[in-house]
Amino acid sequence: MNFDSLLWVLLLGSLLGLELIGKVPPTLHTPLMSGANAISGITMLAALTAIIKAEPNSPLLIIGSISLGFALFNVVGGFFVTDRMLAMFSRKPTKKNK
Repeated sequence: MNFDSLLWVLLLGSLLGLELIGKVPPTLHTPLMSGANAISGITMLAALTAIIKAEPNSPLLIIGSISLGFALFNVVGGFFVTDRMLAMFSRKPTKKNK
């Protein structure tokens, strides 16, 4: 595949994702975020593979490093948001009157 074809796939995939995410009801955002974290984990593995296989000073090394940074940011942020949401559902300790 040439670079133009890959760019078109990226553009159309981004527009399709934006359209689909915009139509998700609020009750499904948590499972959707869990799926996005899983996909970002796979992206991190692919980026690490690209970085390992890349030659020094190649564009693949730069693109792999950037994608690893974005995927890592998404995974860590997703864990913080999930932890905060789960804290909202935990029971608060009650004080017993003596």
